[in-house]
Amino acid sequence: MKRNVLIIGAGGVAQVVAHKCAQNNDVLGDLHIASRTRSKCEAIVASVHEKGAMKVPGTFGAHAVDAMDSAAVADLIRLTGSQIVINVGSAFVNMTVLQACIETGAAYMDTAIHEDPDKVCETPPWYGNYEWKRREACEKAGVTAILGVGFDPGVVNAYARLAEDDYLDEVTSIDIVDINAGSHGRYFATNFDPEINFREFTGTVWSWQNAQWQANKMFEVGKSWDLPVVGSQKAYLTGHDEVHSLSARYPKADVRFWMGFGDHYINVFTVLKNLGLLSEQPVKTAEGQQVIPLKVVKAVLPDPASLAPDYTGKTCIGDFVKGKKDGKETEVFIYNVADHKEAYMEVGSQGISYTAGVPPVAAAILIAKGEWDVGRMANVEELPPKPFLQILDRIGLPTRVKDADGDRPLTFS
Repeated sequence: MKRNVLIIGAGGVAQVVAHKCAQNNDVLGDLHIASRTRSKCEAIVASVHEKGAMKVPGTFGAHAVDAMDSAAVADLIRLTGSQIVINVGSAFVNMTVLQACIETGAAYMDTAIHEDPDKVCETPPWYGNYEWKRREACEKAGVTAILGVGFDPGVVNAYARLAEDDYLDEVTSIDIVDINAGSHGRYFATNFDPEINFREFTGTVWSWQNAQWQANKMFEVGKSWDLPVVGSQKAYLTGHDEVHSLSARYPKADVRFWMGFGDHYINVFTVLKNLGLLSEQPVKTAEGQQVIPLKVVKAVLPDPASLAPDYTGKTCIGDFVKGKKDGKETEVFIYNVADHKEAYMEVGSQGISYTAGVPPVAAAILIAKGEWDVGRMANVEELPPKPFLQILDRIGLPTRVKDADGDRPLTFS
C-alpha cells in the first residue's frame, strides 16, 4: 500500500486536487504541494485549512521546486517520503516529473500529454512522441504511471472502456463531447492556462477516422449535440489527447473529440490568431525588445483561477459510443454534469478545474489501495473502469448513462 502524496503545480486544478486529497488523507497519508512559487502553494494549503478539509489530522507541506529540473523533483520526492506524485503542473514538465518518479519509485499521474514548448499540434501519435517512450523504463522499475487521468483525457477514457465492457459487443465509433454551458462574466478568458489552451487550437485538428488519421482545420467541422441538462449545443471537431490512446485500443472505430465554443470565443480567437498574437515564436518590437506574442496574451488575460467566484452554470462532458450488441446497432451516452457554483463553494475553484482535478485523486486512492498500482505505464482505458467511477461517484463526479432504456445513474452492484 502506497501513502503520502506530492502535488506538482499550484493553479486552479491543483487547488481542487489539494482539497480532495485532504478530504481523503486517511487513505492518502501526508500531503505536500510544490511549484516554482512557494507562496502559491502556501495559499492553497491555507485554503484547505480554512475549509476544514482535512479528514484526519495530518501534514500538508508547501514547497518550491523547478519541475523542469528532474533531479530537484526527485530530491523533493525523497525529502517528503512521497510514494504518489500527482502532476497537475504545465504539460511542459511531464517528462521531467515522470523521470523523477522512475528514479525514486514513486507512482506518477498526469492529466494531459507532454508538450514541447517549441512544437504545436505535432503529428500523431502524441503519446508515442513522449510518454510511451518511457514504458519499458517504468516496467523495469516497477513504477505505476497513469497517463491522462483528468476528465478529458481520463474519465472519458474510462467511459469508453465501460461501454466496451458493459454495453457493446463491438465499438464502431466514440464521439467525446465537452460542453461548458457556464458563464464567467468576463469579456474573454480561458478556463485553464491560456498558453496551453490556445496551443490546442492553432494547429491541425487530428481525429481517427476510417482507420487513419484525418487532418482538419480548427472550427472547420461543427455539429449540434442534444445533451442532458444543458440542451442543444454547438461543438467543433478538435484535436485532443485521448484520441491518441483510444485510437490505439479501438483501431477499427472512429474516435473524435468535440468541444463547445460560442460565437464570441471564436471571433476573438480568430482575430488574435490572424494578428499573429497566438504565435509561440519570438518577435522583436520596434524598441528592440524580444517578446513571445502568446505569452503576452497570456499575461493580459484573466488568471483562470480568478474566474471561480463569479462562475455560474453547468458543464456536460461524455462519450457517445456506437457499436453492436447481440448483432444489433446501438448507442450509449455515458456522461457527467458538474456545477460551477457548487464546485466553488466546496473547493474554491470553477467547474472546469473541478472536473480535471477530482479524477487524479480517485486514481491516487486506487493506487494507495493497490487496485491500480499496476507497476507499469497505462492509459486509463487499460484499467478496470468501475472502481474508478465508483470513487468518483462518492467524491463529487457521478456518472450517468443514457441509452434505449432511459437516462439513469450508473450503478455499481
